[in-house]
Amino acid sequence: MLNFIYYPVSAILWFWHKAFGFVFGESSGIAWTLAVIFLVFTLRALLYKPFVHQVRSMRKMQEFSPEIQKLKKKYGNDKQKMAAEMQRLQKDHGVNPVGGCLPVLVQVPVFIGLFHVLREFRPGKTENYVFDAAGVQSFNEAHIFGAKLGATLVHFGPYNELTPPLSAFNTTPAQMLVVMVPLMIMAGAFTHLTARHSVARQPAAQLENPQTAIMNKLTLYLFPIGVVVGAPFLPLAILFYWVANNLWTLGQQRVVYNKIDMEEAEAATKKTEVRRDLAPKVGQKPIRERKQGAKPNSQSNSQPSNSDKPADDGDQDGKPATKPGAKPIAPRKSPNGTGGKSGSNGAAPHLIDPKKRGRKR
Repeated sequence: MLNFIYYPVSAILWFWHKAFGFVFGESSGIAWTLAVIFLVFTLRALLYKPFVHQVRSMRKMQEFSPEIQKLKKKYGNDKQKMAAEMQRLQKDHGVNPVGGCLPVLVQVPVFIGLFHVLREFRPGKTENYVFDAAGVQSFNEAHIFGAKLGATLVHFGPYNELTPPLSAFNTTPAQMLVVMVPLMIMAGAFTHLTARHSVARQPAAQLENPQTAIMNKLTLYLFPIGVVVGAPFLPLAILFYWVANNLWTLGQQRVVYNKIDMEEAEAATKKTEVRRDLAPKVGQKPIRERKQGAKPNSQSNSQPSNSDKPADDGDQDGKPATKPGAKPIAPRKSPNGTGGKSGSNGAAPHLIDPKKRGRKR
């Protein structure tokens, strides 16, 4: 039914087994272990860009989380209206929630496909999708310190063709535990570290949500414990897959998160520099916009004001100065017709000799 998944997984595993088998030997446990690990790395490399898109979508969701809270308060009882407003909000911010879940959704069928392909490496099988009888026999002969990659330490129910006993793989429980216990601890530790790194990126407002707090505790503690408890029920090769997958996820998270943090820091620095360039300098008055209809004062820009010019009351002879092009002011005539001069001789009163002035009296 799921051959469209089984064949690609089997083909990638076959390719890496041929590559490492050329160096270490086709029946070498190291070659098969590295083939499983690089199968994980190949699939995760193909999902790198969707993972980056997922992180960016989560960041955008965090940015407009206050708007989501407002919508919940406004349309809490109207689920249909709430869904429509959420879609509109996500469209306005360029967020695709389905695209953000793509890496997780793709890993599930890949894990199922790998689990099925590894289980088909049973003793006595003549083919396994891309692998022929020689490839199946090579996998069953491969071991790490005596522990066979296709063997399962514990399983439910009686042994059958799908779950052959350890004796069918020519191994013992002690040999399996020597390799399986360190892998179990590593798988649980990497699962916990990966979950802790994801929780640390959540905003404070989201951490205060009771539902979020419960999910964080499950991912931090229950999932790692589940990996350790369920490891003996899985083929040994699946444990190598789990450890490699979590190790890749942990490293990828650090690289992607640091890259996005640097991009956001650079964007914030550019905004700060733009605001600094537009802001007035120290001691400089801000330039106000001229009102509409106001005439520009050309004299204030090109000529000095009257207050800056020296007072010019007259020329050196005491005559009043006249502006260029102005008509001369005629002297005012007195009532006696002397042309504005007082006194008998037409002289100004302050120029008459005091002695003559006294004689007239």
